[in-house]
Amino acid sequence: MTVDLLLGLQWGDEGKGKIVDVLTSNYDIIARFQGGPNAGHTLEFDGIKHVLRTIPSGIFHPNSINIIGNGVVIDPVVFSTEIDGLAKFKLDITKKLFISRKAHLILPTHRLLDAASEAAKGKAKIGSTLKGIGPTYMDKTGRNGIRVGDIELPDFHARYRALADKHEAMISYYDVAIQYNLQELEAEFFTAIEELKKLTFIDSEEYLYQAQKAGKSILCEGAQGSLLDVDFGTYPFVTSSNTTAAGACTGLGIAPNQIKEVYGIFKAYTTRVGSGPFPTEDFEEAGDVMAKVGNEFGSVTGRKRRCGWLDLVALKYAVQINGVTQLMMMKGDVLSGFETLKVCTAYQYNGQEIAHLPYTIEPENVTPVYTEFKGWKADLTGMHAYEELPVELKEYIAFIEAEVGVPIKIVSVGPDRKQTITK
Repeated sequence: MTVDLLLGLQWGDEGKGKIVDVLTSNYDIIARFQGGPNAGHTLEFDGIKHVLRTIPSGIFHPNSINIIGNGVVIDPVVFSTEIDGLAKFKLDITKKLFISRKAHLILPTHRLLDAASEAAKGKAKIGSTLKGIGPTYMDKTGRNGIRVGDIELPDFHARYRALADKHEAMISYYDVAIQYNLQELEAEFFTAIEELKKLTFIDSEEYLYQAQKAGKSILCEGAQGSLLDVDFGTYPFVTSSNTTAAGACTGLGIAPNQIKEVYGIFKAYTTRVGSGPFPTEDFEEAGDVMAKVGNEFGSVTGRKRRCGWLDLVALKYAVQINGVTQLMMMKGDVLSGFETLKVCTAYQYNGQEIAHLPYTIEPENVTPVYTEFKGWKADLTGMHAYEELPVELKEYIAFIEAEVGVPIKIVSVGPDRKQTITK
């Protein structure tokens, strides 16, 4: 029996989907433990690019069971579209994909609330993707939410109506104009609910417990990144769930002492979407090159990602709070061609140099301290063995390993699943 965990160590978009896809053949079950359809896990193989939003990234492997855990919030409309997009691949979804009854549903009015709240903030907006995720988690913690298991109850429609009416009253309090046709949105929602009913709902914590007893191997899949964790991220510019390792326990019902390996995914540089502090953001040519070469645009939102140098202060922090046992470095190929690379190894913080992530990393408080490295010119995308990598990249990797104290086991040199080098 093995329970391993895979998560992102930066502000999301690290390439988790590709690595889950690469690792899936080693596991019987892939289980998503938090987040909603603002996550876009991109997988690329056989010349086809796939973007998954709610469904775990193991869905394309013939022998894996995929579970959407209780910590996930599900938009039935988005989910139904995602299922339809998989139809051409002839996957037996009903046998491969199970949904926790305790997962919460995103209602149409959750999306409207999200839009009204963000618009009312004006310049102070946090960069919400407007998918209704924040309001759904607010209802969850406020004990007002509607869960997947409620669909099976005879009073589901009454429960829906009570919560939607409450949401409409809340929307009216915002001093912003939100145009919508709720009847149309609800017709779409309830059609999607009927599609959702065709899938298997499970008591996922019991299912996973019995799977462990039976010796099954489980990979827990996270969304977003550690620096977006609602407790440990750059609050308030964070997501609404626990993206760190602890979220796998609460989001799946797996006991902490059952988790063995914690795979931490990070880019060879750093990106961020939306608002919030980003100490190593590069506003010059280097940042533009990273964005262009790395195709740094959101797979779901299409938003351009802010780009900058690798921040080892933040990376060490993420490794620490997650108990990472193995690192996986993505997009090393994007840095090919730079004469000089920079890595942030400390911050100047309120007049002193520190090497840990402080309470606030707003630019008025933090200035990054950089160490420079010689870059490499080689095209990495056709390389298949660690020995082929340029010596400058190996030195870059060795420095990161020494700083964070955790080995880098995988180096990704392109988007395809085959462009993955094991060290």
